[in-house]
Amino acid sequence: MKKESKKKSGGTKDNADQSDAPVVSKPKIIKEKTPEERKAAHVEGIVKTAIAAFIGMIAGFGAFYRFGAGTETPWYAALVIIAVLAYYAQRVIYPAIKIDTKEFGLKGWFYVEFIVIDFCLVTWTLLLN
Repeated sequence: MKKESKKKSGGTKDNADQSDAPVVSKPKIIKEKTPEERKAAHVEGIVKTAIAAFIGMIAGFGAFYRFGAGTETPWYAALVIIAVLAYYAQRVIYPAIKIDTKEFGLKGWFYVEFIVIDFCLVTWTLLLN
């Protein structure tokens, strides 16, 4: 059976014959890192984590002294404020220590913000006890 070409109202052919062709994608070339590049990436990851943890501890002390037990203020509002301030603080700190923030992406920013919030809550909880 032959496929018949369909005509649109404008008189042009439909591209139905072309959509049946298999899509061939080129394999991605994975660049292997040298040992020096791996070591530099590892050190950079540790620095990112340490800075986020330090900011989180400072935020925990600040939350304790500002909000105390947090009974008068909704705790989730305090965490949102801390997360936003930490994000902007990190946007200033990382370029100052030669860490490229353009390489972070959503996953990287989520990671460092999670570390900040986690350390903030742990520090705040320890100070409350």
